[in-house]
Amino acid sequence: LYATGGVMRVSTEAAGFVVPPGRALWVPAGLPHAVSMRGGVAMRALFVRRDAAEAASGPPSAAVLAVSALLRELILAACAEPLEWDPAGRAGHVAALILDEIACAPPLPLGVPAPRDPRLLRLAAALQADPAKPLTLEAWAAECGASPRTLTRLFRRETGMSFGRWRQMLRLSEAAALLAQGIPSARAAVMVGYASVPAFGSAFRAAFGQTPGAASAPSRGPGPGRGLLSQATRLG
Repeated sequence: LYATGGVMRVSTEAAGFVVPPGRALWVPAGLPHAVSMRGGVAMRALFVRRDAAEAASGPPSAAVLAVSALLRELILAACAEPLEWDPAGRAGHVAALILDEIACAPPLPLGVPAPRDPRLLRLAAALQADPAKPLTLEAWAAECGASPRTLTRLFRRETGMSFGRWRQMLRLSEAAALLAQGIPSARAAVMVGYASVPAFGSAFRAAFGQTPGAASAPSRGPGPGRGLLSQATRLG
């Protein structure tokens, strides 16, 4: 699923993903998932046959991928081809290059592990609604009806990380979505709970390998237009 304009949010049983413009989500075959979006979104979808997907050496689980300039143009070219295309012709060459580019596309930390315990789900929903909420773990424990020790244990067991690390991942993912919508980096930092803009910039660079300013640059892809614009093609 490639976002050319707007921001997609994709949820699976294991994690939630933010897919800003210029990024794509690799979804393994047979994985139940839900896609939601607000406002105008333009997207392209490639359906890869299972044997072709294995040849592409995509990630073993759902992951957000960086999309190179070449891969972007190849995706747009593939979706412009007729539904019935000649594997030995131009479209077949485009498809082969797409699989090569997917194989070397680096994954991005735009997925946040999804907890299952009802107490953690309440906490997660509250933080997704307001990432800047400044409650400590002890305060969240009181809100969720569990002890701080219980929340600490549950976070480690269900997400594989501490509450602090999980919250940072959530905040940075939400910040990436805000930046992609044109929100200035200083305002995005405050909206996700960073009091210091330099600290936000440092954390963002460490997570995504680019500055918040670079992440907020407008996409060169087709604009979102109105509502949902979508094209799809099948590879393999």
